Amino acid sequence: MRRPATAPPHRLARALTVALVAAATVLAVATPARAATLTQITGFGSNPGNLSMYAYRPDGLPTGAPLVVALHGCTQNAAAYHANSGWQKYADQWGFAVVYPQTTSANAANACFNWFLTGDTARGQGEPLSIKQMVDHAVANFGSDRARVHVTGLSAGGAMAATMLATYPDVFAAGSVVAGIPYRCATSQVNAYTCMYTAVAKTPRQWGDLVRAAHPGHTGARPKVAIWHGQSDAVVVPANGTALRDQFTDVLGVPQTPTSTATLPAGTTLETYGADQVRLYKVAGMGHGTPVDPGSGADQCGTAGAYFLDTICSAYRDALFFGLDGGGGPGGPGNPGAPAAPTGLRVTGTTAASVSLGWTAVAGATGYHVYRGGTRVTASPISASTYVDSGLAAATTYTYAVSALNAGCEGARSAPVSATTGGTAPVCVTASNYAHVQAGRAYHSGGYAYALGSAQRMGLYNTFHTTALKQTAPQTWVIGC
Repeated sequence: MRRPATAPPHRLARALTVALVAAATVLAVATPARAATLTQITGFGSNPGNLSMYAYRPDGLPTGAPLVVALHGCTQNAAAYHANSGWQKYADQWGFAVVYPQTTSANAANACFNWFLTGDTARGQGEPLSIKQMVDHAVANFGSDRARVHVTGLSAGGAMAATMLATYPDVFAAGSVVAGIPYRCATSQVNAYTCMYTAVAKTPRQWGDLVRAAHPGHTGARPKVAIWHGQSDAVVVPANGTALRDQFTDVLGVPQTPTSTATLPAGTTLETYGADQVRLYKVAGMGHGTPVDPGSGADQCGTAGAYFLDTICSAYRDALFFGLDGGGGPGGPGNPGAPAAPTGLRVTGTTAASVSLGWTAVAGATGYHVYRGGTRVTASPISASTYVDSGLAAATTYTYAVSALNAGCEGARSAPVSATTGGTAPVCVTASNYAHVQAGRAYHSGGYAYALGSAQRMGLYNTFHTTALKQTAPQTWVIGC
């Protein structure tokens, strides 16, 4: 692989998916089971980014349906991402349109979105404006609901998804960044490799300032964000997932310490931040790619192949996070085979680390799923109409809902209830990095300060950098309060 200094102008992103070149041709393109097909659309706008627009609209899609923008990775194209990522399954099942922007090698090496060029990461120009024009076209011509527009992407597409969330927070309700890079981590091909291969030292506030500067006049709500990263990714190192977490928690004004942690299939750990405004999915042992889980189960999707990795169905989790299921579970609340939503959900007890729940049993139900903050916490259906959710943070409020299943068909969720764990809130201290080290809450090495116990990098070891630290256990501190 060439070094950045010798790469041709505007030909960087080959490194973002360094092995995709050899493998891209093996991606299978599945034939849709419906009459609806992926269709290219022209004349959607001035298109300053020189992108192509492809769209998938399920048969009978009504006016006012949601819209998802899905951005492919390097050397991929719209057809491959549509066929393999799993988004078609849930578009058909829950009724929403998907727009797939497509770039080519004429724009950047290996057909990567230009996530590292300032002209293609600014509001009102370049590739972001082309993608915004695709959304406008879908709203005007498909009847898509402007209030329910979402964006997701892999690798360079993930970095561009972060760009869209930063530059157009007034357009997107939520987004998902898969194996991506924080917004404006790089502003040229010279420093892009650094972002991909190393942990870039910025505080959450510094990361957040980059997003706020993308649309400084924005005063409204900001999109919630899901982040996916394989913990064995050697193309875009996992530190980028943490940096994305820092960037968007800061922008959304929530601490960098998770309010809850859940264990999901395929060695996946889900960390939820704030009131489920930010999610970080860490997939153990997974390399660089979009997580899929081929199969016919409600939470299975996609086709495994080069950079579509057989682990967990990310499209299913993201569709639920975006609210595309209409509030119900798989099968939808309108499915005649789905059981009724449970009633009588109540909190029966709390401790400093757990919440106990109970609800009225549903006639004919063969099992139940429990959701915390919109995320399913039951790995498999439970038979009892009670549940204890453990491993929670003290003095923290959580929101729960429950769904019933019958022969694998999941019904709508119950009305939510909230519960606050006992105990006292963790100790939080805001001080200069120098003061933290002197007080024993942190240590310094190589000119940087690190939180004691967690080893999180706080920034330069001096009196000018200020960090908020929270104590989570004896001799253990983490960034954020």
